[in-house]
Parts: sequence; structure tokens; C-alpha cells
Amino acid sequence: MGEDPAKNHYAQLNQGEENEMEIFGYKTQGWRRVLCIAGYILSCGALLLLFYWKPEWDVWANCIRCSLEEADVVLLRTTDEFRIYSRKTVTWISVSALIKSRLDYPATAEEDSIFSKAIMKPSLQVKSIQVQKIRYVWNIYAKQFQKVGALEDHHTCSAIHAKFGSGLTCNEQNVRRIICGPNTIDVPVIPIWKLLIKEVLNPFYVFQLFSVCLWFAEDYMEYATAIIIMSLLSIFLTVYDLRQQSVKLHRLVESHNNIMVTVCRNKEGFQELESHHLVPGDMLVLKEDKTLLPCDAILISGQCIVNESMLTGESIPVTKTHLPQADNFKPWRMHCAEDYKKHVLFCGTEVVQTKADDRGVVKAVVLRTGFNTAKGDLVRSILYPKPMNFKLYRDALRFLMCLVAFAAIGMIYTVCVFALNGEEAGEVVKKALDVITIAVPPALPAALTTGIIYTQRRLKKKGIFCISPQRINMCGQLNLICFDKTGTLTEDGLDLWGLLPSERNRFQDFHSFPVDHSLPWGPVFRAMVVCHSLIVWEGKIQGDPLDVKMFEATNWVIDDSSGHQIEGQGSTHATVVRPGPKASSAPVEGVTILHQFPFSSALQRMSVIAQEIGGEQQVFTKGAPEMVAMLCRAETVPSNFESKLLLYTAQGFRVIGLACKSLQAGKQSTDLPREEVESDLTFLGLLIMENRLKRETKSVLEELSAARIRSVMVTGDNIQTAVTVAKNAGMISPTNRVILVEANKIPGSFSASITWKPLEGNKPEDYGSLENDSQTERRIRLALGSGQYHFAMSGKSYQIIAQHFRHLLPKLLLNGTVFARMSPGQKSSLVEEFQKLDYFVGMCGDGANDCGALKVAHAGISLSEQEASVASPFTSRTPSIACVPELIREGRAALVTSFCMFKYMALYSTIQYLGVLLLYWQLNSFGNYQFLFQDLAITTVIGVTMSFTGAYPKLVPYRPPSQLISPPLLLSVVLNILFSLSMQIFGFVVVQEQPWYSKTNIHSACLSMNNHIENSSSISSLGLHGMRDGAHGQMDNGYKSYENTTVWLLSTINCLIVALVFSKGKPFRQPIYTNYVFLLVLIGQLGICLFLVFADIDDLYSKMDLVCTPTMWRISMVIMLAVTLAVSFLVEEAVIENRPLWLLLKKTFRYHSKSHYKRLQRVLEQDSAWPPLNETFFSDSVAISVEGNMGGHSNPTFDSNEDTL
Repeated sequence: MGEDPAKNHYAQLNQGEENEMEIFGYKTQGWRRVLCIAGYILSCGALLLLFYWKPEWDVWANCIRCSLEEADVVLLRTTDEFRIYSRKTVTWISVSALIKSRLDYPATAEEDSIFSKAIMKPSLQVKSIQVQKIRYVWNIYAKQFQKVGALEDHHTCSAIHAKFGSGLTCNEQNVRRIICGPNTIDVPVIPIWKLLIKEVLNPFYVFQLFSVCLWFAEDYMEYATAIIIMSLLSIFLTVYDLRQQSVKLHRLVESHNNIMVTVCRNKEGFQELESHHLVPGDMLVLKEDKTLLPCDAILISGQCIVNESMLTGESIPVTKTHLPQADNFKPWRMHCAEDYKKHVLFCGTEVVQTKADDRGVVKAVVLRTGFNTAKGDLVRSILYPKPMNFKLYRDALRFLMCLVAFAAIGMIYTVCVFALNGEEAGEVVKKALDVITIAVPPALPAALTTGIIYTQRRLKKKGIFCISPQRINMCGQLNLICFDKTGTLTEDGLDLWGLLPSERNRFQDFHSFPVDHSLPWGPVFRAMVVCHSLIVWEGKIQGDPLDVKMFEATNWVIDDSSGHQIEGQGSTHATVVRPGPKASSAPVEGVTILHQFPFSSALQRMSVIAQEIGGEQQVFTKGAPEMVAMLCRAETVPSNFESKLLLYTAQGFRVIGLACKSLQAGKQSTDLPREEVESDLTFLGLLIMENRLKRETKSVLEELSAARIRSVMVTGDNIQTAVTVAKNAGMISPTNRVILVEANKIPGSFSASITWKPLEGNKPEDYGSLENDSQTERRIRLALGSGQYHFAMSGKSYQIIAQHFRHLLPKLLLNGTVFARMSPGQKSSLVEEFQKLDYFVGMCGDGANDCGALKVAHAGISLSEQEASVASPFTSRTPSIACVPELIREGRAALVTSFCMFKYMALYSTIQYLGVLLLYWQLNSFGNYQFLFQDLAITTVIGVTMSFTGAYPKLVPYRPPSQLISPPLLLSVVLNILFSLSMQIFGFVVVQEQPWYSKTNIHSACLSMNNHIENSSSISSLGLHGMRDGAHGQMDNGYKSYENTTVWLLSTINCLIVALVFSKGKPFRQPIYTNYVFLLVLIGQLGICLFLVFADIDDLYSKMDLVCTPTMWRISMVIMLAVTLAVSFLVEEAVIENRPLWLLLKKTFRYHSKSHYKRLQRVLEQDSAWPPLNETFFSDSVAISVEGNMGGHSNPTFDSNEDTL
């Protein structure tokens, strides 16, 4: 039954967000409910189980459609490609106990808040649903479900100060608490029985249960017991694993679920309460001592220093400033643009220090509670991970469906054969159902997971941890890796390399570090002393590594004793810096840092207002040189500024610009807006830092490049530095050209321009003159013709291209290698754009600002062990990118192992199925011990040991196939089935043609051989005995016959042949002889099988339902098997594994890859005008707004800024 969006029956939840869903309203109907309950009883619970698997069928059967307003049940459907349904019951929350009179009504407090819009009159109830831990309430006026637990976004800065500045009244707080629920991130440890039930109700285990019941009915006890034991083991392992994860998560969040906090109550003053009582809009008072934050809050007075390592993975203290009291009509978040995070304190982070301003205490308004917070969002992303879309798993299901169809044919055949021969109905049904359990191997999923478990164990030994094992197979397909630069490709810390001061618009003498003679006292020195956000924490100077290095070079110290008197400003908590014992003499006893404008990735700078003790106030700014130069008075910036900057950035140095200005006396520094402070500055010079490549970076990138895996750099650093690092690291080879793509918005219009410029890395001085040089142009064209060019662009250009030049984006991404100055949201967006081109994308970062991108990528590898990287599927213990090729190798091996297991399981079940169907023709079958030997002694043991083969140490320049339904794989399976079928039929038919063959007397073969020795009387007695024994056998189980013996022996050894042929080694796995266990198992099994063929032990034969055959026939069976092995092996090696042959076939049939990026490559190869050089295009169309959904997964509540300086 489909859903057509009827009037008010359908709506969207979380529109435009990552967890967007469609919501449909339904009303339960009595008579339908009764019918369903009757159905549950009559079907012995089978219908209930079906509804458990398919919640939408449950809703469609029990309910009728209605508008969302009347609904008592809602059906949710995800809007991604999976379209997963879930069912939620609507609950009612009563607030009548709190609202006794009209005066208590919350409308008096806020007309426009969701709380007053959700309460229904006169019943005073609120209608709500809870989806993925978030509560939504029904807005009566807007007629839609809305999130509660967060302050609405429409408040302006001044409104937040005015409405919430004095706190909520007790009654408002109570109403909000009942509607929002408690402020806890509650992850209960799931009880083991719940996990068990959930695991057991998996469709696969239900099928196993069906198989086991059937086997018990047929007295096939041993294998049924073995399967039960294996399944229980598998279930317990899974449950144990899930339980461990559940406990780990519970411990991660319980610490700050209950903290004592101080809130300010309207009309009632301060009050202490437990943090789970907090609601959005509450006024928090932050004390001086260290506290963990129990919610997200907006700072509205004072200043805080916070350790956000829990969210960002970086243990650098971050300074938070209070929200300005701007009087405009923009919502506060829009007003603060990308910097709104500078005013937000996030849940789970630790407040290290608070600094009150002249208004007394440090206050913050609660912004979000519970699972709406930054930490709540992180926990939710672990509880509800994005489902993986991988062809292998889809194909596996299709494949099982094929086997079921295959089994259905066998069932029809079985029913016909047995019914025509007048068997009892019960027996016919049993035999027919048996065919399903033979054709569809119940051990298949278990066999598939073993390979992944072994790989996970191997990765763990190498220090790579994996929280999402399904993604290991994905790693085998990766063909593009995005690397963060700082801390990933380069060393984490920076070294101070030099200083280039500037005076009166001229650069002065260069100072190199470590300096022999100390720096002279002057504006540049003052800037280095105060322009930072360092603090003394636990006796150590802490902060951004760049700031630490810069400050340490001055030999000054931070004196962090509290209040200092500053004229005209009362007592505030300010940081004072003083010359240290090793410092050169300075004419001042210290400098006080009065106010900070923290570093912002949007503005690419930070500023401080400082005052020499007894001197005047000054502003110091440092940041990206291009940015700082723009804020300076033009006459103070040296004319050769750009060429000098290019000279250093082209060598891969990190360059910081410094500037200052004096403030007029008498102005209250804390009230000045940032724009006014950071204007008309005087340029002071350039600070040059060195960022060294890590030792292993170059070799790893070379290895990836040799394996045809693309490397892309995504960084927050300067574009020129990034390009140089890319060249030094070998991402861009020396002969290749770099083309800078710049996109700009045209002021005052909706259009934009895009320009392509060649970057000449080695001769920065002639940068300007190069562009019109026709020779260069020709040389570049030649390089471009051979496809050896790379695009480099900044985050700003990327954003504009995504908005205005959408059609060019795929072409640019195809050769884009360096993406600089990228914000965390843009990183995630870039990864998603690559995925749209059908790349399998890996992302390797240090976990901080890459959190979103690490989650969105097919395989995210975090090099940080902080909690923030919990969201990343892989975490490496050693902070080196050497884990990337390691992971790809293991992923490829795991993928190939999965295919081998698949092929083997398919063949084993088909071989057994064909054998049984052949014998059914004579109303015969395999005996229980025969089945047991094949199922347990052969297949189970092979299934467990086949996956032990390790990964091949060299990465080859092509990937394993990504899908089961690829021609080589299918051909391999089909041909082997045909070989097996022809061998079994051949044996079955030929044995009946033998002179010693008898249909009734199963001893005739060995009797005819002994004929000339025995005397006639003993022969007749033996004959009678044989007949009697035969008759007894027929009553016993009726399996013994020449056909049975022949077919069983051939099919059993055929399973071994297939296992050997399919377990391939190179190029993705180590050669088969390195897997000693598997080889020993195969040799052992072959020995036992050959012993069964040639042994003539009566007791053993009768137990195994085998009969004695002449030695010659046994030898001919071995010859048949040897021929099959030779043919199978030859075909596998010469055809299936013959890569040149398949490439030739592709060429002959003009088969081209359907991947989007391959198609695009072919188009661009034909396009002589691409890439355009020294050209500018304009967009005429209106921009598509992608502001809202730019961040693929950006944790909506949190994006750290990379040190984008």
C-alpha cells in the first residue's frame, strides 16, 4: 500500500537536516485490531513476527489514514535511499496541575514560544511523539510537530538579554520541564534479555529455527544440535559485543547527567538545583571553580575559558565571550554569522576559568537540553548510525533469493516424484521442505561474518580500532582519500622560523629563530607578548600551539593572579604578562590584556585590547596575512607585501600577519564593537612558522598513488602553503601544473565570477609577468593535454562554485587536489560531493574539526583517541597516516574473502542439492551421517579456516570487484555448478551400466569379486543373508545403494576441490600456502575422504550408509574427481582470474565503467577547451541557496574551527 500525501495526513520532520523524515498520521480502528489479534493467534505468532519486521504493514493493517491532528499512531519514513519505516505512538502530556488559573498561563510570558502554542485548551494537554530520543510536540497553530528542548532560533540578541536576562519564574520553569522532559542524556544499559530477543528475531535466525525444527522431525539430531550450538555462540558473541558498547556509552555520558547548578529565578533570586531540572531559557550562574556543563548555553555576561576536547579532540582551551546586545531584527545566530559558537558553551565541555565583567556574575542562558545538545547529538549519531549502502549486502540478499527460487524448483520436482510414487503426504511435505534447508545454506551469514571478525582482530593488532565492522569491506573499494593537513600530513606543532618586521611601509631586516640576539622592544614585540588567548592552567601555559610557540620566543611569563585595578573600569579579572627572568630588558613592568576578540575561522583573525601598566590602551591583531593587510591603512602596508608573502608560502611556511593601533583614551574598551576595533590598523610585519611533514607521509602517499588511489588535501590553512606541502609530500608531482580556481561574488548583484590562473610554484617573483607569456602558455597547454594538472581552491571559492557554478563543480572535483581554508561544514560537503561522483571516499583527519567529514565518508579514520572521534568508524592508535594503506589492504582482503566464502557456500549447497535431487529420482536420499559429514566435518571447518588468509603486502593498481553479480564471479559459480552436475550425473548413470550393478542386492559387487573363492553353499547363505540384510536396511533407513555411495563420495570430495580452487591468494590476499591451518584441514579432510573411498570396513560403511564397490570403480571415481579438479582449476586460472582477458573483452564489447567520474573523465578527454586558462566566467543565473545544507553532516550544534590562521 503506497503513501500519497493526502491533505494534512503527511508532513516532513526536521526538514533540510541530516535526520529528515516523512511523517504520516493514522488512527487505530477497533475491528481491524480484533482481526489482527485473531490473525496472530491463528498463525501462532507468525503474523506478529512479520509485523515486527515490517512496522508499516502493522500500521496499515491496524489503522486507517487520518490527518496528523487526529492521529494516535504515526508512521515515519526516512527520506534517504533506504526509506526505512518506523512506528510511533502519540502520547499526551497533561499540564493542568500546573496551570490553575488564567494568570498561570504561559502565554503571559511568551506569546510566540512553542510552549504556549502546544497547549490545547480547555483540556490543557500537549500532544507529543518521541523520535530517536528527541521529543516533538504538536503546534496547534502551525499544525505540525516541532522539536522541544531547544530555544527557538528566531530570538534576536537583544531579545535574549531582555526575555531571559532575569531568569524564568518558577511556574514557567515547571511547565517547560513537563513539556521538554528531563535534561539528561540518558543511555540506559540495554538489558541482556532485550538484546537476546532482538538478535533471535533476526529473519536469518528465524529461518535457522525452522531448519532445526525440521531436522529434529527427521531425526537429524547431530547437525541440528551443532547448528544450535554455533548459532547460540554467534548470538552470545553479538549480544556481548552490543552490551559492551552499551555499557561504554552509558559510562561516557552518565558523568554529567547530574550536577548541582545555580540558576537565577525571576523574582526569587538564586537557587541551587540538580541539572536534570534545567529547561531551555533558564538562567545559569557560572561559579569560579571548574565545572562540567550539563547543557548547551549562551553566555550573556562575562567571559569563560573552556576545555572542549570532549567535542573537538583538541585539548586547547577556548575563550568564550558574551553575546552582544545588538538592537537589530536579525535572529541572534544570523547576527553573529559563523562566530555564534564563540558565545555558546557546549554540553559535556569543562569550564576551566570564568572572568566576570563589571556586571558582576558570569551568566548564561540555557540554549538546548538533553539529546538536543552538542554531546547529545554525538551520542545519537552513535546510537542511530547512518545505514551503510554497500552493493555486497544488497547482492547477498538477491543471491539468497535466487537460491530460494532454485529451492522452489526442487520442491516442485520433489512433490511430483514422491506423490506419483504414492508416498504419504506427511513424508512428501518433510522431503519438500528439506530441499529448502539444503539449497539455502543456514550457515551462510555466520561464514560471512567470520572473515570480518578475523580482519577486525588483525587490525586491532596493528593498532587500528573499528566500531563499525560492516565498513571493513567498504575499505577494499576506496579509491580517493581526503587528508587533513595539520597534524595528519604534517607534524602537529609549528616551529617559529623567522620574523619579518615592517616599518613605514618597508620590510626591515629578517630575524631568524632561535635568535642569538633578543628581539628589540617595540610594537612587533608587544604584539607577540599580548596577541594570544593563552592561559595558565594547572601550572602550565596552555592554548593554541602557534600562540604558545610565539609567546615562548619572547621569554615573558603570564602572571595570572586575579583582579587588577584598571583606571575607570572597576576591578575585573584580567591577564597580565610580565618579562621573565630570561627576557631582554623592557621599559615596562608588564602589560595587561583587557579584552579579547577570540580567533574566528570566518574572520581569519583574533584581536586583543591591551594596556601597558601605566600606559595607553592599544589594539593588537594577528591572523591570515591577506586579511590583516586589508584591515590596515594602505600607507602602512609594504608595496612588495604580496611577493614577500608568496615567497614564504611557496616554500611551505605558515605565515601570520601582525598589526596594531592606539585607542583614544576614555573609551570603555569592553563596549567597543569588533568592527571598530579592527579597523585603520598599522601593519607590523610577518611571523613565519615552519610546519614539517611527518616522516612517513611521502612514502604513504607514493604507495597510494602507485595503487591508483587519489589523494586530496582538505585543510584550513593558506592555499599557497597547502599547495607547497602537497608538492613536497608528492601529491602533486614536480612536472604537473597547478591551476588556482578563484570564485568571487560580484558586489551588489546576485551573480558571481570564476577565474582560472596557473600557479607557478618555483618562481614566485615573476608571478605577475608569467601570465601573458605565450611560451609558458604553450608549455602549460602541453602539460594539460596529457591530463597532468591539478586544481587548487579555497573554501570561499568552493562555496560560491557550489552555489553559482553547480555545473562546473564535478569537473573541478575530478582534478581538484588542494582545498584550502575549508570550514568543517565545507569538509563534509566536499566528501559528499565526491561520493556523488561515485568515488569511494576515505577521510583521514585528527578528529577535531573533521568530525563531520569522518562520519560522512565511506571510511573515516581518526588519528585522535579523544571522545570526539567516537563517531569515526576507525581510530588509529598511532597518529600516522600509515594506517590508511594498511586499512585498504585489509579491506581488500576481507572483501575477497567474503566473495570466496560466498562462492564456496553457494557451491557446497548446490552440490548437495543436486546430489539429493538425483537420489530423489530413485526415492532415495543421503543418510543422516552422510549429511552430517558434509555439513559439519567439511563445510563448517572450511568456513572457519578459509578466512585465516592475511592481506597481500603490496597494493595493486586495481580494486577487487565490488559486487557479487559481476560477470567473472557469476561465470565462476555457474561453470563450477555445471562441472559438478555433469560429474554427478555421469557417476549416477555410469554406475547403473556396470556389470556388477544390481538395484536390489547391494552386496552383488563384492560378491561377484569373491565368487571364485567361496563355495556355492556359502554363497547362497551369504546371498540370503545379504538379501535379509538389505531388507533390514530398507526398513532401517533405506539409504544404501550404489548410486548413493557414488554420488555421495563424488559430491563430498567435490566440496574440497571447490574450496581449494576458490581460495585464491594474490593479488589481494597472501598465497594460499601461507594459511597453514586451512591447508592442514584440507589435507586431513581429503585423507579421510580417500580412506572412506578405499577402506572396506563393514561397521564404518554401514554407519555411513555406504556399500562396497569394486576397486576399479573406486579408482574411476578418483579419476573423475581428478579431471574435475584439473578442469575447474584451469578455468579459474585461465579464464576467471585472467585480468588481461577480461580487459580485452571489455574493449571488444566497448564496455565502459558506469561510474559518474569515469564518464566525466572520458568527456573531458575529448574537450580541448578544458581547463580554461586565464579566463573569467560569470554566472548569470540566480544562485541556488546551499547555505542551509552546506555541511553534509555537520554536527548541527557544533563545528570546531581548525586553526585557520
